[in-house]
Amino acid sequence: MIQIIPAASRYSAKNDWLESHFSFSFGEYYDETNLNFGPLRVLNDDTIQPGKGFGLHPHREMEIVSIVLKGTLKHEDSLKNSGLLQYGSIQRMSAGTGILHSEVNPSPDEEASLLQLWFFPVKSKLTPSYEDITYDQDKLKNHLLPVVSNTPSSQVAKIHSDVTIYLSKLDEGKELIFSQEKGRKIYVMAIEGELNINVDHVLTPRDTARITDTEKLTMTAKHDSFFMLIDLPGGE
Repeated sequence: MIQIIPAASRYSAKNDWLESHFSFSFGEYYDETNLNFGPLRVLNDDTIQPGKGFGLHPHREMEIVSIVLKGTLKHEDSLKNSGLLQYGSIQRMSAGTGILHSEVNPSPDEEASLLQLWFFPVKSKLTPSYEDITYDQDKLKNHLLPVVSNTPSSQVAKIHSDVTIYLSKLDEGKELIFSQEKGRKIYVMAIEGELNINVDHVLTPRDTARITDTEKLTMTAKHDSFFMLIDLPGGE
């Protein structure tokens, strides 16, 4: 089954420094029927104004991934880690038994845009940790590039959850096939462009698809497209 969630149906929040669109219940938005998709608990689409950001705040028992789409994001945490992330960078933080961190757009004049995802970890009471990686942007072209996985490798961030996050840039008219193991789930988000899934299902920018009981996906770009695909375990 392929369920399309239009971007316009997401919950949106905006103030003088932050615009956010929530794909799942988060903060002031609560819908008991929209808490998670497998271990994917949060997907926030954030735009942060120059010189602003999230001050020091706590996290616990969650795997957190930030994918920068535009601008710069500065990370600092209570483990003394710091990093400047830009497009082509991925940040993974294991909150585990507890960590404090801040995320700020340090630019004086450019917005920062990012996707932030939270996943339930495979086990509790992990030691908090932080990692950022830079992936080869040329390898996105007409290819599903893993950027976060529970199986570590070069230019792939290690996550303590049974998921793999892929990014791809697909040229107009090109197609990619993803084969899934029986019983697992797939989550797809169109970041830019227009993407067809198994012919009949269309994703425009920021639309998402929650996919179950489907062992083969054929993704075709109606226009040049940038998208994210997440391989997830089955179950709730």
